[in-house]
Amino acid sequence: MSEHMHVLLDEMAVRRALTRIAHEILEKNKGVGNCMLIGIRTRGIYLAQRVAERIQEIEGVPVPVGEIDITSYRDDRVKVRSVDTVPDGDNLNIQSKKVILFDDVLFTGRTVRAALDALIDLGRPEMIQLAVLVDRGHRELPIRPDYVGKNVPTSKLEKIEVHLTEVDKHDRVVIIQQQRGNE
Repeated sequence: MSEHMHVLLDEMAVRRALTRIAHEILEKNKGVGNCMLIGIRTRGIYLAQRVAERIQEIEGVPVPVGEIDITSYRDDRVKVRSVDTVPDGDNLNIQSKKVILFDDVLFTGRTVRAALDALIDLGRPEMIQLAVLVDRGHRELPIRPDYVGKNVPTSKLEKIEVHLTEVDKHDRVVIIQQQRGNE
């Protein structure tokens, strides 16, 4: 099988998408009072941090950012460890807060479902909203994002990769088409 890669979002497009998401969060929630941004490890946390920075620039108000590791909540993976939450090693206090959950790519919805389970185990938020950089379709669960950087209809043979400077040394979103060869 050979692969063909195409850039969907370059560095500027990623920045614009996150800025737009920051504005949409402010508009939908009438500011960020009682809001908390929580990123799903690994790349979701960096998206949450960047949006929090944009909100601080726009409104001059800090918004708390947390991180959640959903590894042990996945129903399709080997269970390894328990939920790990940050900031500062403390448990996240999400009780009665508006939680905006961040992930890089929304595909089947299973990662988000696992994150919802993990959040509910931490407390009862006022509401949970979902922000994703890329929505690629193919949902297996009834999950719909509130904020989307880019909708990219894909085939099951295609793969979306989000590269972020914090992990991958550059910002971009690529789609990789796997070509079926003579097998």
